[in-house]
Amino acid sequence: MENSSLFVRSEMLAALPPPKPASGIVYRCRTALFGSVRDGILTVLALILLGLAAPPAFDWLIANAAWEGTSRSVCATISQGGIRPEGWSGACWAFVDAKMDQFVFGRYTLEERWRPVIVFALFAALLVPLLVPRLPYKAINAVLLFVALPLFSGVLLLGGVFGLPYVETSLWGGLLVTLTLSYVGIVASLPLGVGLALGRRSELPVVRVLATTFIEVVRGIPLLAVLFMASVVLPLFLPSGVTIDKFVRALVGVSLFASAYMAEVIRGGLQAVPRGQYEGADALGLSHVQKTLLVVLPQALKLVIPGIVNTFIGLFKDTSLVTIIAMFDLLGIVRLNFSDTNWSSPVTPVSGLLFVGAIFWVFCFSMSRYSIAVEKRLETGHKR
Repeated sequence: MENSSLFVRSEMLAALPPPKPASGIVYRCRTALFGSVRDGILTVLALILLGLAAPPAFDWLIANAAWEGTSRSVCATISQGGIRPEGWSGACWAFVDAKMDQFVFGRYTLEERWRPVIVFALFAALLVPLLVPRLPYKAINAVLLFVALPLFSGVLLLGGVFGLPYVETSLWGGLLVTLTLSYVGIVASLPLGVGLALGRRSELPVVRVLATTFIEVVRGIPLLAVLFMASVVLPLFLPSGVTIDKFVRALVGVSLFASAYMAEVIRGGLQAVPRGQYEGADALGLSHVQKTLLVVLPQALKLVIPGIVNTFIGLFKDTSLVTIIAMFDLLGIVRLNFSDTNWSSPVTPVSGLLFVGAIFWVFCFSMSRYSIAVEKRLETGHKR
């Protein structure tokens, strides 16, 4: 009792400094770029390389680039800094500007290009509200986007009815073909992939064998072979007088090819669903269809969002392979215009390919970032 005062503090401890912020740009830069000595050295080296490469790239892409003109002469004329070394002075964006209509619409009839413009506008007007989580009427929006829009777009773009002139699909090209192929392929491959994945896991031997055979055969051959067979080989087996539009055959080939890869992605999600979820659904008395649609599939699809989006991105880029069947997507129509003697120059191909690469990157990067946002909203445990 006499020494009890030795255990009683007679004064308060000094206040501790506030904790360092665990969020914000400064915190993220410090932890990501300078989290360790090695990271700091690599960051400094990267900044040095960026500093060395940025000025020449800026000069070539912007400062010394030709932005306006009607022929190749503007890509090899005298600039403010002196005579341009032909092929290396700067990009020829005048070529892209002069050919922009073809890059977007291909050889679509000039007087009828208002029709794809309407389709593009409707697609954007229906897609944006569907992607914004807080906006209502998602079911109606989805029906309009995935059912009504394809039917309306097919009638409007092809024509031949309601007084609209018929425009052959062989005249379509550019971004119109790229977006149409990727849109139809994405819309068709997801439900087909779900059906094939469920079929491969079916307890019915016939269904399982058919689904497995289709998946393995399609995944075992390149998309080029699928497109070639759909365009050249398939007509040989059709009855005399029966023809199928080449663009329709390409749509079917791309959709079936993507569905086989989608099936394997979704099958991985189905296998990742815990066994207890199946048993819990059985304990509740749910039928097989109810268990699949209400319990298993929602969890499986949520688990494989990155794989699904990765398949969509690959499909979007693979649309450029339709050039083998004489259909010119964005990349194909740009390459076709390289042969225009009026714009023939060493910088024309590089400028055109950079333009195509930028367009593809914007679409693919947008899909990737949106998938990350969906994962975070669904709390899938994804970490950036």
